[in-house]
Amino acid sequence: MDQFLQHIANALILGGTYALLGIGLTLILGVMKVVNFTHGELYAFGGFMAYYFVSHLGWNFFIALPTAIMLGILLGALIERLVLRSMRGADIDSTMVAMIGCWIALQNISLLIWGGVAKSVSTPFPTEPLMIGSVAVSWLRLFVLVAAIGLIIASYVLLQRTSLGKAMRATFQDSSTASLMGININFIYTATFALGSGLAAAAGALLGPVFVVTTTMGNLAALKAFSIVILGGLGSVPGAMIGGFILAFAEELGSGYISSGYRDAVGFILIILVLMFRPTGLFKPRGERIG
Repeated sequence: MDQFLQHIANALILGGTYALLGIGLTLILGVMKVVNFTHGELYAFGGFMAYYFVSHLGWNFFIALPTAIMLGILLGALIERLVLRSMRGADIDSTMVAMIGCWIALQNISLLIWGGVAKSVSTPFPTEPLMIGSVAVSWLRLFVLVAAIGLIIASYVLLQRTSLGKAMRATFQDSSTASLMGININFIYTATFALGSGLAAAAGALLGPVFVVTTTMGNLAALKAFSIVILGGLGSVPGAMIGGFILAFAEELGSGYISSGYRDAVGFILIILVLMFRPTGLFKPRGERIG
């Protein structure tokens, strides 16, 4: 039982960052109808920015994290403005090729700047774990969980309670009608891509100190983000959130009770099984609305 509880605690912590990845990607896919192949690189970007600010510039860890997230938002806005806006109205194949090109370019720029050696991010948290009964949780991982949940709640509130969120949901439902109602579609697309990118960067900045930061860390993260979106249901923010936790639980329990070598395989097998019985995912948005 103690081992099971430990796995549950680990899955909760990992699930929060998976949910951030899934929410960011489902916003971009749902509102913009763009397959964002750069999502994994934006995740890695967040990790590298946290490393740079803390290890090279000596910044306070709690200042470095929000700064890394803000830079992820700015990078996402730049990608949308320079690449996607000029391709507005192009066929999906052309857009996909452009995004694949951005993904390759970003990864190679990262390799050129940072090299192929893994980086570790130092943190101010004590190495002595927090004991909750028989379950040991590191202070860093507990902070990651709290920060991830805070960002998830903030994202949901933004979508449901703000004028920007209402405009995003209207654009998801019918961009032409939203434009006729006075919504600036170009701004909404930029804001959506920037927000999704910021959530990906946040996941990387939070998980970078937990593990290590590498130039290829975004590859598997992108695959998992797409899997979470498909599992939760395209356009469903609650689905992406719950899908992230489901994937984390499947990986953690599979790693603990089957084999750590099959950690990633267990999660993807679960997704395949779910989609065999519910092809639209677990949560299909009511009325084709995002959120």
